[in-house]
Amino acid sequence: MRNIPCDLSNYTARVAEVPGVKIAKDEKGREFEVTDRQTGEKKFAVSLFLKAKVRGEKGEEVRFTLDADPGEGFEEGMVVELIAPRMSPYSFKNKDGETVSGVAFAAVGLKSVASF
Repeated sequence: MRNIPCDLSNYTARVAEVPGVKIAKDEKGREFEVTDRQTGEKKFAVSLFLKAKVRGEKGEEVRFTLDADPGEGFEEGMVVELIAPRMSPYSFKNKDGETVSGVAFAAVGLKSVASF
């Protein structure tokens, strides 16, 4: 299963690292810009600090891949909302034969939340 919608409405999301073009490394350690396999469009990444709106619970920093450029104006600490967030579990064997498993988070985009 991939691209499972996730409901983050009970969480406050703050920018921990401003959005930028997503960068990965090839097998030789060279960096390259990540693009969509079908469209060739650049992917973007943002790190958010997610904290449950329930008092007393600790938060966690989560990195999201964004399908589109979120634009300018995002700053550290800014409260934001993800557009159509989703998650995809993964599992693979690395070059050392170890199994690596986890969950990748993504969203269509990102928007700022108005402050009152």
